[in-house]
Amino acid sequence: MTRSDVQLMLDVKAGDDASFDLLLQKYRRPLVNFLYRMVRDTATAEDLAQEVFLRVYRARKQYSPSAKFTTWLFRIATNLALNSVRDNRHRQKDVSIDAASSPDEDAAPMQLPAPEMRIDEHMIERDRADYIRKVISELPEKQRVAVLLHKYEEMDYAEIARILECSESALKSLLFRAYETLRVQLAPLVNASASRREGSQS
Repeated sequence: MTRSDVQLMLDVKAGDDASFDLLLQKYRRPLVNFLYRMVRDTATAEDLAQEVFLRVYRARKQYSPSAKFTTWLFRIATNLALNSVRDNRHRQKDVSIDAASSPDEDAAPMQLPAPEMRIDEHMIERDRADYIRKVISELPEKQRVAVLLHKYEEMDYAEIARILECSESALKSLLFRAYETLRVQLAPLVNASASRREGSQS
């Protein structure tokens, strides 16, 4: 029978390192993807994910299954990511103008184009995805975390509220403001897509 995340973590607490490896294999990729969307740098996302799991392992003896394992995991990840973003803002002031275009943009996780998609359609789709990521990255910190957990990690309100340590009503207000900002910012994109569809049908 497949063990739940909580059971795996309780086994880790009891000294079973193999159970920790199972959790690592299960959550490493989702965690790196989440962290990448937060910090926009592949190497930093990988380093932070490693730090998250290190902290989980170090705290194994104190683990108490009062919440879902993912709540605990993503709360640690969120705090580390926010600290990294804040630190990076200070460092960016010292970055030379030559470093303006980051090579890490090319390393972003992205979907391969469908075989039937023309190269120009693929480029439009890629530009569209880049623009959406840019708009999300410009949201206030907590709004950005809430959107990423809600939209990309598909977590429910209750779990996101626990990760952000706020009430569900406060979270709903946070998400409402975030999605309202995104709706306004992404309106040109939606209008452009509609115009292209109309052009292809005429």
